[in-house]
Amino acid sequence: MIDILVLYYSRHGSTAAMARHVCRGIESVRDVQARLRTVPPVAPVTQVAAPPVPEDGAPYVELRDLQECAGLVLGSPTRFGNMAAPLKHFLDSTSGLWLSGVLSGKPAGVFTSTSTQHGGQETTLVSMMLPLMHHGMVLVGIPYTEPALSSTRSGGTPYGASHVAGTGDKPNPLTAEERALCEVLGRRVAGLAVKLAVA
Repeated sequence: MIDILVLYYSRHGSTAAMARHVCRGIESVRDVQARLRTVPPVAPVTQVAAPPVPEDGAPYVELRDLQECAGLVLGSPTRFGNMAAPLKHFLDSTSGLWLSGVLSGKPAGVFTSTSTQHGGQETTLVSMMLPLMHHGMVLVGIPYTEPALSSTRSGGTPYGASHVAGTGDKPNPLTAEERALCEVLGRRVAGLAVKLAVA
């Protein structure tokens, strides 16, 4: 049994919902299990430290989760066309893993949630890809052979899964196509991890 780490940050729950669908896709692959983790929030001013274990949802990630995984799927809401600060803050702490090359050659994918249709989905996905490339990971996207990528009228890109969440007063649930593309992404990363494990 190999583990695929699904690591995300979610402020209002949309990215967390996507992460659960990515996990479903991962666990549809034989001999693979998903390890769901999140990152703690950060703030521009000093506040009381967050508890070491969140009150609900996925546990906080530790560096050993990255060391132990056979693949990684990262998720973040967009912040001005970029990944959210809490996820970037955690990734900035992984230089020791970069020096050891522990992630090199492992497959990775990315997913995001935005408030609006043109809220920076693709740039946010690319912003998450950059540190993964520096770690030497093998990036996995979503090809147009997946029917949902062509039929979606909301989220979904070849760079990774995406969701148009709407605004606070008018939130949009994940569409059938968005859910399908999250699961496709998880399945593709898991499938490649299995192939690489036996190579």
